[in-house]
Amino acid sequence: MRKYASGRQSPNDRSHLQLNFIPDRVFLNTLRLFNFKNHAEVNLTFDAPIICLVGRNGSGKTNVLDAIHYLSLSKSAFNPSDTQNIKHHEAGFFLRGGFIIGNKSTQVECVVQTVGKKVLREDGQDYTRFSEHLGKYPVVLIAPQDIELIWDGAEPRRKFIDAILSQMDRSYLEHLITYTHQLKQRNSLLKNFSDRGQVDLNLLESYNVRLIESGDYIFRVRQKFCHEFAARVKQHYSHLAQTTEEQADIHYKSNLAESNFLQLLKNSVQRDVALQRTTTGVHRDDFVFTLNDHEIRRVGSQGQQKSFLIALKLAEFEVISNKLNLKPILLLDDIFDKLDDWRINRLISLVAAGTFGQLFITDARPDRTQTILTEAGIQARIFTIENGTFTSTWLRT
Repeated sequence: MRKYASGRQSPNDRSHLQLNFIPDRVFLNTLRLFNFKNHAEVNLTFDAPIICLVGRNGSGKTNVLDAIHYLSLSKSAFNPSDTQNIKHHEAGFFLRGGFIIGNKSTQVECVVQTVGKKVLREDGQDYTRFSEHLGKYPVVLIAPQDIELIWDGAEPRRKFIDAILSQMDRSYLEHLITYTHQLKQRNSLLKNFSDRGQVDLNLLESYNVRLIESGDYIFRVRQKFCHEFAARVKQHYSHLAQTTEEQADIHYKSNLAESNFLQLLKNSVQRDVALQRTTTGVHRDDFVFTLNDHEIRRVGSQGQQKSFLIALKLAEFEVISNKLNLKPILLLDDIFDKLDDWRINRLISLVAAGTFGQLFITDARPDRTQTILTEAGIQARIFTIENGTFTSTWLRT
């Protein structure tokens, strides 16, 4: 795949701001996209802590945020298939981001092709394991799809918690990778038992050993984390809702809270063989979101659910910042369309107070973004996307 040489955008006004990069914040100052989703070739320079991407729906605003997500977490926020993020009729995509943390500048690149393995590299050095990259350039995304955390089953909630913990705790990530691999191996063995009509308990126990070790670790970390995380969600929900009569909470539900993992696996052998899969373990955990001790998906209004989602994301930002001593990049995708004025004002007040580090905002209505930021006294760099072309202006207040 062809790689494009370094190139800087030429802003039409460069005198507005000299950034003082703060050691505890991640800043993205350059971004390059080649054949990524609907973008053929884009070279951008970000010279402000608040960046707004505006343009019509379908112009590619969200795709820019997803490119940042890729460079931070080695994967898309919206599409689990890497090759489906390649521009139509092209052989692959290339992403490059220039990050600044304190006085240190680094370049991260990601290459995905229709044939061959995905490549992720930092300063020209390829990663042998993508897990080594997580947590270096943390990111938090707030997007309309977050409603799935409330409406859907347990899996998106597990993935949400796992994504937070994986950025903060390398040991957790390693155990999660091991558990996922061992679970797949055990399920294959169970299918084999079912096909043969014969169970080898000694062989099954050998497969259980590492599954139990990693499963127990994951359970303990999730249990401890949920207690702390729920307290932060409660605090942020109260701030957003401005009431003490609505108590938000998170309840961690796991089979391992009822019995030790070894005994659970022994008790479920017949069922596991019959169903050809492992029916007990931390892969079946759930994090139940409640309002006044009732599931919020059942009793919460749209406004209450939106407040809960923002509280979740603010708590995510806070715990990652505290753990890593590094403020993540915050990506706000099209949220002005999904929130009422009251919740927007509560969120923007946090932005104005300097709560976050670098912030990227997308909006299909440029006038709305400018009004919201101007009224809050917030300066920002605004990129307008039209027919694949990016033009920038400086919003002064």
